Amino acid sequence: MPKWSEEMLMDLWMSLLLLWITCVPCVSTTLIIGQSKSIQAGGSAAVASRLGEGQRLLSRAKRGWVWNQMFVLEEFSGPDPILVGRLHTDLDVGGRNIKYVLAGEGAGTIFAINELTGDIHAMKRLDREEKAEYTLTAQVVNADTDEPLEPPSEFIIKVQDINDNPPQFIEGPYRASVPEMSAVGTPVTRVTATDADDPVYGNSAKLVYSILEGQPYFSIDPNSATIKIALHGMDREMREEYLVVIQAKDMGGHMGGLSGTTTVTVTLTDINDNPPKFSKSLYEFVIPEDLPLGTMGGKVKANDRDIGENAKSSYGIIEGDDQGTFEIATDAQTQEGILRLKRPLDYESKRAYTLKVEATNLRLEPSSGPFKDTATVKIVVEDADEPPVFSRPMYLLEVNENAPINTVIGTVTARDPDYTGSPVRYFIDRHTDLERQFNINVDDGKITLAKPLDRETDMWHNITVTATEVRNHSQISRAIVAIRVMDINDNAPEFATEYEAFLCENGNPGQVIQTVSAVDKDDPIQGHYFDYRLVPEMLNNPNFTIKNNPDNSISVLAKHDTFRRQKQEMYFLPIIVTDNGNPPMSSTNTLTIRVCGCSKDGIVQSCNVEAYVLPIGLSMGALIAILACIILLLVVLFVTLRRHKNEPLIIKDDEDVRENIIRYDDEGGGEEDTEAFDIATLQNPDGISGYLPRKDIKPDLQFMPRAGQQSGPNGVDVDEFINIRLHEADNDPTAPPYDSIQIYGYEGRGSIAGSLSSLETASSDSDQNYDYLREWGPRFRRLGELYSVGESDRET
Repeated sequence: MPKWSEEMLMDLWMSLLLLWITCVPCVSTTLIIGQSKSIQAGGSAAVASRLGEGQRLLSRAKRGWVWNQMFVLEEFSGPDPILVGRLHTDLDVGGRNIKYVLAGEGAGTIFAINELTGDIHAMKRLDREEKAEYTLTAQVVNADTDEPLEPPSEFIIKVQDINDNPPQFIEGPYRASVPEMSAVGTPVTRVTATDADDPVYGNSAKLVYSILEGQPYFSIDPNSATIKIALHGMDREMREEYLVVIQAKDMGGHMGGLSGTTTVTVTLTDINDNPPKFSKSLYEFVIPEDLPLGTMGGKVKANDRDIGENAKSSYGIIEGDDQGTFEIATDAQTQEGILRLKRPLDYESKRAYTLKVEATNLRLEPSSGPFKDTATVKIVVEDADEPPVFSRPMYLLEVNENAPINTVIGTVTARDPDYTGSPVRYFIDRHTDLERQFNINVDDGKITLAKPLDRETDMWHNITVTATEVRNHSQISRAIVAIRVMDINDNAPEFATEYEAFLCENGNPGQVIQTVSAVDKDDPIQGHYFDYRLVPEMLNNPNFTIKNNPDNSISVLAKHDTFRRQKQEMYFLPIIVTDNGNPPMSSTNTLTIRVCGCSKDGIVQSCNVEAYVLPIGLSMGALIAILACIILLLVVLFVTLRRHKNEPLIIKDDEDVRENIIRYDDEGGGEEDTEAFDIATLQNPDGISGYLPRKDIKPDLQFMPRAGQQSGPNGVDVDEFINIRLHEADNDPTAPPYDSIQIYGYEGRGSIAGSLSSLETASSDSDQNYDYLREWGPRFRRLGELYSVGESDRET
């Protein structure tokens, strides 16, 4: 139960007064303004009887229940149930036996009705925020028979609100941001509180906002809850974050209202309102003159109180570097200015520099001017022992091929830049001149030829020349020397390829047999031009001639059409090719011309003499067929010999009597059974007197022929014969398994199934039933049949 204040009690009495004004006329006896339906029906009939015939009665049926909405105060609890209202009907007259029945939401649990008087009471404490209204149905029935006397009528009981819920900030706590230096009245954010009380009735849900903490920096609109800037010149660099406490109070902010609070964290965002500032006005650096280009020589730093993009600055040199010797760049991580060397320093020419550097913000605010700062940088150049300096970083020299050894190709020069002016010595880096084709004078740098050069092998030679001081050999400079080998006419032209021409027997005179061109390894400036001619002894030959073509080639022509392969199959035509160099070079090249048989269209078909070697008229196809037959016969012969050579490991019956041992599936009759095989077949007449060669493998060990007993064919002792063979098989490491007879007299132990042998059983065969072996599968079916034979079979 909430604590009842004076204002709440006053609100309660006002609610009760309103309830009495609105509900009492509805539920009291004065509520009835008409008769019941049954009476209304009777009165209507009497009036209708007095009307004339044909006249029409217009009447309005009146309800038996007339009331407005009923109200009950929420959160009201007392010793007795609270009276909500009273129902009454015009049928309740003269002690008539009727009762009131209530149905609908909460009937019987929350609301109860007096059946005799129609009074409705609230049995429980109600909460409007849980359920604001209840819809019920009232009806008058006969107290004895429960027969309805009136149709049911629906009415609503509304729960009247009291201020029992404080405001709540559902979305709190809040975070907001606003740029620093914002003007007074600049909106920051807006907060929203909710009140579960009825916003329609009274001021229970009327909220007013105020600031408990955060003044004088911020203010809030009491109705819209908009937070605004209240102080001018709020600087982020002084204070970045503020905590504001907002209160929302109901009852329009009057005394006795309930309240709720939330917090708003306001962050001032940065703007570029601070210029960069160098930590020092003068920077001094000492830089050696041999500092490599692009290397850092010093660092400067301009600090900015802003953050992020507003704190980024760019650096530049605005005075003191007319030659562009230095450059300054910004380090993206540290925002420092990195001073680097852009051009080489020379202590001998300039020993100090005074620079003026400037730092400027990259991002500028529209309302403010450029933010920048300047500082002075003094640089002192330190003297260093520098290596010699070549007059040029690269030299281009030329020399004719086949020039004599020790020819001077050119000269390189270098000097010591130090003020001492130490002498310089020159060397060739032999890693760039592995064949030692060049030499250099260590004193004056003259490069001479050590070996003859050939342009057609290497047109360019790139070597590296080093220069060192005489006093300090650790200071080394390098220069590239590119030597171009100039061409001279030292190669004779020759045919572009190995030509082989074909001439048809039925060709026409003047027919072009072959087009010939030449190449030259030399590369004259004016280009190549070749002169072709036949050797003097072939100038008047009756068979061929040559003709020059515009493209610096020639065509070989036939002079007649009487070429025959029977007469001469091949011709050789020597041709002299001369270039236009100085002096001219020439070479003799031979063109091979083969006489061939051609079709009527001039297509070459055959260039050999087969038609004349085989006068019987065999064609090439017939020769191929004959050759294929010969190859087939050779293959068949080879396969046959291969089969005879690779005999099978199992020896045939007619070659070894050991294979006469008969294998059978039924069990023998023991030692008395002599019909199964002839024991005389164990005798091998060929093996009695000598050694039988192995036919399956080639033994690694050669054994001497065994000395068998010299017994007659019919007088062999079988037992002794078997023992001898067994002993030989046991001692022969190359013997296959079938060369020995293995006798197993012990079956082993440990088998779960036990022994299947009947030799050691104490019972007879007739005492055992072996039919179960048939169920073990086809492998044991035959065994079961052997052991299941009858008595007569065993006697037999």
